[in-house]
Amino acid sequence: MKRTPMTLRGAEQLRSELKRLKAEERPRIIKAIAEARGHGDLSENAEYHAAREQQGFTEGRIHEIESKLSSCEIIDTATIADTSRVVFGATVELEAEADGKRVVYAIVGEDEADIRAGRLSITSPIARALVGKAAGDIVNVTAPGGTHSYEIVAIRYV
Repeated sequence: MKRTPMTLRGAEQLRSELKRLKAEERPRIIKAIAEARGHGDLSENAEYHAAREQQGFTEGRIHEIESKLSSCEIIDTATIADTSRVVFGATVELEAEADGKRVVYAIVGEDEADIRAGRLSITSPIARALVGKAAGDIVNVTAPGGTHSYEIVAIRYV
């Protein structure tokens, strides 16, 4: 089985969501199904069908999270020995060669990625170009919008 990298923070978020789904959502949906059954004919009962659909989505998400947690490899950035190079879990400050604009990205697992929050998936073109590089290196990133050059200003592990 392929192990997928995940930060400690990302694993905690998934565990928290899983706990909420099992402890709050699942019982709420079961109660809604029981109430809808009490209304009589299930073939024309929209509340029943909506609750069953919601149950299917919730159970699917529970299964998905359990699967991700069982196949993940949690990377604790505090244990990374060589902090001079970009690896999974690094927070990287970049300066665009074209306009000098600076951006900061954390390189995280696919499930944790959120570009608006500055978290890039390890499989993204920018992250793949950054891995293995050091501060001061120039990185050329080929993305759907064209090729962009960035200088690595700083690398941090938080």
